[in-house]
Amino acid sequence: MIVTDHAGSVVEVRVFGEFSLADYREFEELVNYEIKFTGTVNLLFDLREMADFTLDVAWEDIRFTRAHEHDFGRIAVLTESQWVGWSAWLAQIFVDAELRVFDDEAQARAWLAQDAGAAA
Repeated sequence: MIVTDHAGSVVEVRVFGEFSLADYREFEELVNYEIKFTGTVNLLFDLREMADFTLDVAWEDIRFTRAHEHDFGRIAVLTESQWVGWSAWLAQIFVDAELRVFDDEAQARAWLAQDAGAAA
C-alpha cells in the first residue's frame, strides 16, 4: 500500500507493507501529472515501512525511470535497509537526477528544500 502527496515540485510516496504494481502505477500517474504541469520533479520515497516489493514493480521502475531519465531533479530515499539503499543507488544508473539515501526524514526534506530554493 502507498500513500502519495505532492507540494510544489515534490512528490512524496510512503510505502507500507508490500509495494505492488498497482501501487507503482498510482505513483506513475501522479508523477506524470506533475511533470506535465510543473516540469522537473523531486521525489521523496519513504521506504522505512516497506516489507517487500514484487518483481513486476522492479521491472516497471526500470522502464519508468528510463522513460523519464531527465524529468527528476533530486530523489531522496528514506530507508534503514542497506539492501534498499543499494538498490536505490543502482537505479541512479537510469536517471540523471541527484539521488541520496537517508535514514533521517528531516535531513531528506532539508536536502530536497535546498533544490527547491535554488530553482526559485
